[in-house]
This record gives sequence, structure tokens and C-alpha cells, in this order.
Amino acid sequence: MSKSTKGFKMRLAKACEQNRRVPQWVMLRTKRAVVAHPRRRNWRRSALKV
Repeated sequence: MSKSTKGFKMRLAKACEQNRRVPQWVMLRTKRAVVAHPRRRNWRRSALKV
């Protein structure tokens, strides 16, 4: 990672932040209609285009 550019690292960090579960308050507010996150990504299954 020492040879990677700052922009590349920032894009990886953004992808890491986006890869989270749906918050609990969203589940409560929608009466568990929204449980799964449509944009969840697994590091093995799908590659990032960064």
C-alpha cells in the first residue's frame, strides 16, 4: 500500500465505509421491511472498479 496513490486509498476507504449493514433504527422505523442492504459487497465475490 505504500506505493498506492492517495486517491486510490481514499476510494478504497469510501468503499469500506459503504459496505455496512442497514442501521437498527431503519429496521425499527420500517417495521423490518428493510432488513438487507441492497449494496452490500463481499470482498471475495465482487471486485471493486477503483
